[in-house]
Amino acid sequence: MLKFKHMFLCLLTSVSMLNSSCQAEDSLVVKIESGKIKGIEQEGTMAFLGIPYAKVERFMPPLPVDKWDTVRVCDHWGPQAMQQTSGRPLSEDEMSEKNSCVLNVWTTNRKAKKPVMLWIHGGGFDSGTSAWNPGMGLAKKDVVVVSLNHRLNILGFLDLSACSEEYKYSGNVGMLDIVAALQWIKENIDQFGGDPDNVTIFGESGGGGKVGTLMCMPAAKGLFHKAIIMSGTILNVNTREMTQSLGKAVLDELGIEPTEIERIKEVSYRDLYNAGQRALAASVGTRRPGTPMMWGFGPTPDGETVLQQPFQPDFADISSNIPLIMGTTFNELQRGAYNRPMTEEDARNELLRTFGEETDEYMKAFREAYPNHLPQDLMSIDWLFRPKTLITADAIGGKREAPLYTYMFTWRSPVTKVSAHGSELNFCFNTLSMSSRELPEITAQDQELSNLMSRAWAQFAHTGNPNVEGIPQWDAYTAENGEMMVFDHSCYTTNNHDRRLQEIIDRHCFKQLDEFRKKQEK
Repeated sequence: MLKFKHMFLCLLTSVSMLNSSCQAEDSLVVKIESGKIKGIEQEGTMAFLGIPYAKVERFMPPLPVDKWDTVRVCDHWGPQAMQQTSGRPLSEDEMSEKNSCVLNVWTTNRKAKKPVMLWIHGGGFDSGTSAWNPGMGLAKKDVVVVSLNHRLNILGFLDLSACSEEYKYSGNVGMLDIVAALQWIKENIDQFGGDPDNVTIFGESGGGGKVGTLMCMPAAKGLFHKAIIMSGTILNVNTREMTQSLGKAVLDELGIEPTEIERIKEVSYRDLYNAGQRALAASVGTRRPGTPMMWGFGPTPDGETVLQQPFQPDFADISSNIPLIMGTTFNELQRGAYNRPMTEEDARNELLRTFGEETDEYMKAFREAYPNHLPQDLMSIDWLFRPKTLITADAIGGKREAPLYTYMFTWRSPVTKVSAHGSELNFCFNTLSMSSRELPEITAQDQELSNLMSRAWAQFAHTGNPNVEGIPQWDAYTAENGEMMVFDHSCYTTNNHDRRLQEIIDRHCFKQLDEFRKKQEK
């Protein structure tokens, strides 16, 4: 009898374990509009990688994906968009023209109704991949994280509208892909525990520029509800006239007449990309690295798809109700001078090349803004993103329906000694273990800063207000109060601390932009 009872208990235990296993297995199988998908467990989250959200035809707006009948296994990154790469050739599974419109989802509870955070990768409008920033760490902060790949460079932004009505949207299809991803979220994210009526878009560098562009796109209105722009205020100066001229130059380089434009669909990507670079040089000019503005293969206002360029100095009125966080890092892309000894006089001699007769004024304004600075800081502070971020903040702060919050990230890597462009990402994503080059040993202070930033970003996604326990009160920005949160091992707020400094930088570091605008006025 005891033996039978023991066997019965073992059988019950086995059935219970089997049921638990099946339930865990079931939680990784999700039915979406296009079919069933199966994800994986990833560091305490359920991850679904490489989900197709649109199919594409070259230079055409995205289309709905074809449905499937089987369970599609989504356990690895999907292909990145076509771009210039170094090293070994990439396979179709790694980089694809037709199959790169894929997205990824991380969640911890499929039965919840959590805010959704859509990450848009950097790399300008030319390169990049969602694989750079996995979302499992941030998803543990009570949000559902989504990231995506979309068409880039000449495939995403070749404006052929002057050559054929059929191609009227070709110059903005890379951005229309992102709108299609937002539409996918609207239709499917509830199956992952996400709230389709509470979506935050966020991105850094080129991703921040894409967030700003979405704030000027009527087709995106209503599909997102909050926005975060991180180091993204490089000014896109494309006009329809410029991009149409570039489109014609590309056809000339390929020897294709507008009447036979369909031939462009048969040109290999490499030949197309190279023709695009030659056409840039022959028409609107090639952008030099470090130029304080961008043009060429990027979004273009057409009065329909994109109403205006962002940050010039504001956004389209259609996004007035979108709460926004906007900020920069201390050094950004500026080449640091920390690897060599320097005195104030050494710095002054080098600064003369940029600031001329205003060099002493620059140094005085710097001392007022950063009284505990090093001589190397004078040469190494960001001269690119912060000035235009401040101009945009002044233009919109307190003047829209929704609030604006601004920040500066000043934490410095113990290895590089700088607060570089993108160095805040692993803090916001709560993935410091991926920072081994900048941060070989994670301290308790580093982890605390990461927890604070990722919590603040997630709190903003919940409520439109980033205030969390552990940081000082962070008020909304106005041109009068100049409120800014400084994120470092010790977080603090400051008000208008560097306005005079940024005005001097803007006068001297954006002369090329001023020259461009003068030409446009003629």
